[in-house]
Parts: sequence; C-alpha cells; structure tokens
Amino acid sequence: MKRDYQRINDVRRVVATLALAFVTVQICTSTSAADRPDPLPIPNSDAATEAEMKPYIELVEHANAKIDMVAIPSGKFVMGSPETEADRRDDEGPRHEVAIDAFWMGKYEITWDAYEVWMSDLDTFRRTALNIEPNARDKAADEFQLSQPTEPYTDMSFGMGTRGYPAICMTQHAARTFCKWLSAKTGRYYRLPTEAEWEYACRAGTTTAYYFGDDASQLKEHAWFYDNSEAYAKVGTKKPNPWGLYDMHGNASEWVLDQYIPDFYASDAGRAERPLAIPTTLYPRVVRGGGWDDDADRLRSAARIASSEEWKQQDPQLPQSIWYHTDALSVGFRVVRPLVEPSEAERAAKWDKTDPPQIDAAE
Repeated sequence: MKRDYQRINDVRRVVATLALAFVTVQICTSTSAADRPDPLPIPNSDAATEAEMKPYIELVEHANAKIDMVAIPSGKFVMGSPETEADRRDDEGPRHEVAIDAFWMGKYEITWDAYEVWMSDLDTFRRTALNIEPNARDKAADEFQLSQPTEPYTDMSFGMGTRGYPAICMTQHAARTFCKWLSAKTGRYYRLPTEAEWEYACRAGTTTAYYFGDDASQLKEHAWFYDNSEAYAKVGTKKPNPWGLYDMHGNASEWVLDQYIPDFYASDAGRAERPLAIPTTLYPRVVRGGGWDDDADRLRSAARIASSEEWKQQDPQLPQSIWYHTDALSVGFRVVRPLVEPSEAERAAKWDKTDPPQIDAAE
C-alpha cells in the first residue's frame, strides 16, 4: 500500500509539472494587451484620464462575487515614520518622498466569496452545470485554473467564517496567481499593491501614526486587532479611512509585491520614484496593516511586517504547500488596478516579476 501511494504521488507530480509547463508556455506566448479578449462591461470601469476615474464594482462572471474598487489619486507623500513616533522600528526609515501614479484599490480585503471562485473552480463548475459555453475571457482565465491551489488539508478559514470575511492563509505566490486569474477573467489588469502604494493609500493624505491620528486608544473604532477580537470579522464593519478604504488597519494584514529588505528605504532603489523591491527569495516578504491577532503598534500606517518560514510550521505536507501558510491566520490581501496598464514587457520585468519560480510538487 505504501509503494502504491508513493506511485500515485509520483504520477501526480508529473502531471503537476506538465500543467505548470503548459501554463508557462501559454503565459510566455500570450498576446499583447491590444489582442486580449474585450473586458467584461462594467459601469464606470473605463477611464482615459485620472479626472475620469470613478469607483466601480468588479464582477466575477458565472459566480456571485464582486470586488468594490475605489479611485486613488496620484500624488506624492513622505513614506516611513518619524523617529519620534511611538513604537517606531528602524526599518521604517529614513523617511523619504515617493511619487505615486493613480490607481484603483479594493475597497475591502479580498473575501472568500471571490477567492474561492478561483481556489475551488466555482465558476467552472457553474458553467458545466448550466451548459454555458466559455467565452474568450473564461478561456484565458482557465490557464490559471491549471495553476490553482491544491486541495488544502483543512478548512483554511479555521471556522472563523467565509461569506463576507477576508480570505486568509495564502502565500504571496497564491495572491499573485489570483491576480493573474482575475485579470484574465475580467479583461482588466489587477495586481497586488507595492509597499509604497499601500502606505500612500492607507495614509490617505495623513501624516500621523494611524490615518485617524496618533491616539491608539481610538483604534477600536477603526480596526479589529488583539484588544477587541478573537477572530477576524466581516470586511467593512469598522470606520473607513479618508479615501473610503476599510480595514487598512487590522482585520487581515495584507500582502504587497515587495521583498522585505530592512534598509530598503536607505537604498537608491528604495528612494526611486515608484519603488519596488522585486522578490528574489521566498522569505521574507512584506505584509502591511496588521491583523486581528496583532498588537496596536503593528497596525500603524508605516509598520512593516516580514513573512517567515514559521508561517508554515504546522503544514503536515511533504513538501510543504506553495499555496498556503497554515500559521498565518490573519494574512490576506487586496488588489489594485493602475490607471495606466503596463505593457507585457513592463509587467514581466517589474510588476509581475518574482523569484524563485514556484512549482507545486505536492500534487
């Protein structure tokens, strides 16, 4: 029996490797933005200039899922925290000015409602059940269904709730792949925010420790965190920041695109306009905002949290999953969509670039 089980696993690994190779070829030979399928028609989702940007609600076809998007204006801000800020850490400096281009950002953290459509093939099953012929967007998105998460060994919500609650426990790789799927599924380019974009959106023009001020005693009105929660809450149940974004402090901490580099702000790359620390190693990478199980100081606008291999400590699978962090019960993400969509070459060189390649050998 043990040899049979090993033989089955060997076959699964071969199938997974071939599927990954197929996806890689498809991605590398994908058509240009001009040749991609037409976007799903959504009111207010089109804008040629920043002045035309409006909030809109993105829909996931063949599923009961939506993603509210908020328009974030371009501008400059001072990133990092002053040395006088309470609970400040050395990696939050030196403070420096950063330029940010206009983009849309998720009003809320991505919920299980949307995440499970990709994670569990819900749209594919629905098309099959209702005899719906896949359209061009469906076919493009199906490429990323091949590279979706393997079945988790347990309920990754850990019983805290799914409908309307933030999706959690995914690796940055999983969050990035979801964004690729969502981009294909909708015809609009989505990705994770950079660390700079995230802090800019969180601050919403403020310069204090939190977007509402420096007094942490007010945090309970704006955030779910260690002092007022024993689990995450439905998104959007606390006060929003000045730009209408909810749960930027607490509930689920949020993946950004960046590698965690403690002294990044002091480097030439960290001080460049539109900075991004392109990942070159799996750990550590950056999450922002703090979560329901974090202390108040980790929720500050400038606070940086580094991922760790310890986030997989209880994963019983060998090899451990590239999709799940079993011990990161407050780590989620939200998506952004830049007003000016980068070219395929720009995406490959910067925005979608991450090393080392992830291969799911556990299938």
